[in-house]
Amino acid sequence: MSRVQGPVLSQSLTVFLHCASGVRYCSVKSRKRGLFMTIDFKGAHYPKDVILHAVFFYVRYAVSYRDLEEILAERGVNIDHATLNRWVVKYSPLIAAKAQAKKRPTAVSWRMDETYIKVKGKWMYYYRAIDKFGKTLDFMLCEHRDEAAATAFFTRAIGNNGFPDRVVIDKSGANLAGLENMNCLLILNGWFWLIEVLQVKYLNNIIEQDHRFIKKLTRQMKGFKSFCSASATLDGIEVAHMIRKQQFDTSGQCPFKQFAALAG
Repeated sequence: MSRVQGPVLSQSLTVFLHCASGVRYCSVKSRKRGLFMTIDFKGAHYPKDVILHAVFFYVRYAVSYRDLEEILAERGVNIDHATLNRWVVKYSPLIAAKAQAKKRPTAVSWRMDETYIKVKGKWMYYYRAIDKFGKTLDFMLCEHRDEAAATAFFTRAIGNNGFPDRVVIDKSGANLAGLENMNCLLILNGWFWLIEVLQVKYLNNIIEQDHRFIKKLTRQMKGFKSFCSASATLDGIEVAHMIRKQQFDTSGQCPFKQFAALAG
């Protein structure tokens, strides 16, 4: 039996999102609009290419905003670090939504785990999922690590990628409960197969290794000042990581051109 695709159960997924209403996360609906969305650069005081180069350089390489300000100044582009931050926060989520819509199909065997990101001096939880080949599926920054957060994350990931055949997780009871909620959703919608859940640590080594690219960049950023800034920046970092993994049909182009192509 083929897996259930996201749109088939969109109404039920929306119900789960409302059940997890205490969790802060980006809208699944915004991801659905990504394929048809046009990113508007009108009104910007700098050319589109300058903006995209600045955003890409920040989310791809381990530099601070002040370092990037200096790098651009050496190339004759004078932009203060606050403006660079506004560009990243504004454009990274939009480009990430396009990336979700345009990425190549992924496998039905998933690996899911969470890592830690410091925001305003407080550790928050960053949920991530990849397939068995290491291709990025989805990601979500959250203030809490509980059943509601796990349910919201799996709802989001399934809404963007369809239902998996199996998911490998750690020993977290919250993650297990989130997947059990997804299986309840399948049964309630008349589907008599379930997502296979595996709690095998060594099978999750691939995603723990995958966290390293994200942590390498965020470590240089030395924490975030707001939840929205952190979430937006992580969106951009994940897109750069997806480009490294050749998850787009434009993989024959250089990384920046692939990033710019997503912006339209």
